[in-house]
This record gives sequence, C-alpha cells and structure tokens, in this order.
Amino acid sequence: MSLIFFRTACIGALSTAMAGCVTAPAETPTQQLEVHTILDHREVKGVGCLLSNAAGRWFVVTPARVTVERSRSPLTIDCARDGTGSAREVADAHATSFFDTDRLIGNIIVSAGGDGYVNPYDGNGVAYQSTLTVLMRPAVPRAGAAESAAPGNVVF
Repeated sequence: MSLIFFRTACIGALSTAMAGCVTAPAETPTQQLEVHTILDHREVKGVGCLLSNAAGRWFVVTPARVTVERSRSPLTIDCARDGTGSAREVADAHATSFFDTDRLIGNIIVSAGGDGYVNPYDGNGVAYQSTLTVLMRPAVPRAGAAESAAPGNVVF
C-alpha cells in the first residue's frame, strides 16, 4: 500500500513541477529606454528626439526615459535642437537570451521545438539597447546669422 501511495505522490509532484515549466512567462511588448544626446564630448540637454519603428513613434526631450513597443525592425532616432545640432542614429533589435531556462524548457515542452514561424513585426524575443547615446553633429551657422552678428554701424 505504501508503494502505491509513494508512486502517486511522486507523479503528483512531477506533474506539478512540469506544469510550472510549461507556462512560459509572458514577455512584455514594451521596453523602457534611456536617451542621451552628446555633442563635443558633452551631454546636451533639451534636445528633441523622435524615436520610431514598425510599431509606432515616440517623442522625448533629452535626457529622458521613454517606453517604446518592441519590434524586430530597427529603431530610428532623429534628434535636433535649433542652433545646436542634429543627429540620426539607428538601433538594431537584438535577440534576447535564447538560453533563458524558463523560455527554453517552455518552448521544448509546449511547441516541441516547432516554432518556425517568425512574425517580422512582433517584438517577442527581441530588445533594443537599454541606453541610447546619440552623437550629434554641430549646426552649420547660417550665412544671414553671421552677417547680422558682425560688429559695425547699422546703415538704413
């Protein structure tokens, strides 16, 4: 009688443990990023940046944190500040750790490794670099601005 009870207890414990592995944790479709703008080796504050990918567009004034939707498409960062400079950077999405134990066991048990279809617009399994450092190019002075700033007498 004790052998049957022991086997039943072992099967119950094993099924409970396996049930925890089968339910892979749901990955959040968003990611929080930190954006910094640099000009001449110094951080520039108050620069407006537009971040965009296949999932949407977000506007921030640096330095800032922004929550974006993950996508397999690259994240384009366009920054500008009048009189200071501008920049355009592209951050590629990189795969999150495939060898995450929970995800690996969940994929093997649930899909038997047959998860061959990959949606190019889906953000599952990818992430962007969490800190984006945008290197700005200095603004080119306008010809009219240089003449108006020149010292001398004003002639009407």
